Amino acid sequence: MAGRAGEGPHPPTSPDDAWTAQLLGHLRPGARDPRQVVTWLAHAARATVCLQDAAGTVLAGERLPLDDGLVAEVVAGRISAAAVQDGDRHLRLVSVPAPDPRPAAASLLAVARDIPFDRRAAEIVTHAAGVIELLLREGESRAAGRRLRRATADLRLAILQLLMVEDTVSARRVAAGLWPGLLDTDSARVFVVEGDPAERDGLAEDCLDITRGQALVVRCPAVDGHVIVVSPAPTAGQWLRSLVDGRPGTFLGGSVRQSLARTATAYGQAVSALAVARFRSDQAAVYAERTHPEELMDPAALHAWSAAVLRPLDALPHHTRAELLATTRLGLEFTAVSAAKVLGVSRNTVRARMDRVEGLLGADFSDLAVRATAHLALNTEAAGTEDLGGAPPAVPGPRLADLLAGPGLHAWAHDLLDRLTRDGRDLRGTLRAWIAAGGNAERAAQDLGVHAQTVREHVRGAEPVLERQLLASGTDLYEVVLAHLALGDLTAPALLRANPGQPDSPVHG
Repeated sequence: MAGRAGEGPHPPTSPDDAWTAQLLGHLRPGARDPRQVVTWLAHAARATVCLQDAAGTVLAGERLPLDDGLVAEVVAGRISAAAVQDGDRHLRLVSVPAPDPRPAAASLLAVARDIPFDRRAAEIVTHAAGVIELLLREGESRAAGRRLRRATADLRLAILQLLMVEDTVSARRVAAGLWPGLLDTDSARVFVVEGDPAERDGLAEDCLDITRGQALVVRCPAVDGHVIVVSPAPTAGQWLRSLVDGRPGTFLGGSVRQSLARTATAYGQAVSALAVARFRSDQAAVYAERTHPEELMDPAALHAWSAAVLRPLDALPHHTRAELLATTRLGLEFTAVSAAKVLGVSRNTVRARMDRVEGLLGADFSDLAVRATAHLALNTEAAGTEDLGGAPPAVPGPRLADLLAGPGLHAWAHDLLDRLTRDGRDLRGTLRAWIAAGGNAERAAQDLGVHAQTVREHVRGAEPVLERQLLASGTDLYEVVLAHLALGDLTAPALLRANPGQPDSPVHG
């Protein structure tokens, strides 16, 4: 093999040549592809062209047999270019510097012709190499930006998952590095923005922009069209309302202000409010804008009852108890699969934790009345120390029936379910049978003597009337179940077979 090594670039030729305009055309937006430049170079130089990376992997063009030693010299940067003759072949090897600062990280542009390179062909190769370098750098910059955005998004999700299991100390520690001061607060609100799943990335960026760095913005791992926003800023709700205002197909649900340790509760509230927002002209709703059954119960009695229901878990280590409670709250609010995605664990882990709680409580979570009652107890327990200031319950041994017997709760339940009687269909009767059947349309249909599709249509028809989402488990459904229990339309369940301290005395019934 004979030839010259270390040959430097030629001075630029006159722009009169058409090839310069063609080459520059590859820098236009929408046309920036190194592979297209290689294809163009092969045609313009009447040559066979190969673009390969430092490891010898072909990135574009056709593989060429090359001298390994010479390739190593060019790739390592010891020489920037080489012109050699190998038998009847005339070769040009040009180093294409990479943005990666590591040694021997450059790519190699190899061009082979059957005839010698004239000045025009040599200049085409040199300038094409420069354009390819620019495009490779741009591509790496875009890839680095994507990696950074992905890493940042993963970090935001990790922080949210820590908040969901009440590990606020770790969440603050993780957040402090990138968002100093964001979680230096005792409380925050959670919002869920819903839009077209295909446009969620843009929606998330809009949420980041409009909250001005004062929010944790996370693409929901469980629902493709949802963006979760956790913000201590008092004006966060106004900012997000302005985002969805006049934006078709975009809805906003918000929680009341909760402590960071109750992020999971706030998330459930936001999802519940989102269901209401879908029926509103302004496409937004806040959980606090409607009355909730627990607000109409005696606080001391409610917390005493909750403590009694959950007493079988008190013997567990603190971290185990907190993990089981947080997981079960989410598992009752959503499906096990969705809860697993939110928490970053497997669905089998979620189910195993819920099965353990179910066993400790002697409960049957396939029963909707039991699920609603457990949901009430778990959320009351989570709010207990905040609402009562840590004071011990003043009312001993209350029963669920006592909690449901108050006149305020009875009036609320009557007003809620009475909405269903205004429809020509027997929505209330169908809904009662569907709840009693554990949300199983087929079983409810058998009990009612109608078709299962009729049951589904009636339940679906009840949703806008009640302004609550019923076909998905969660706060909305459980409130409707509690309304039925308060009016005696359903039998109050017993979570525990017996009070562990008094074997023959049920905790509630």
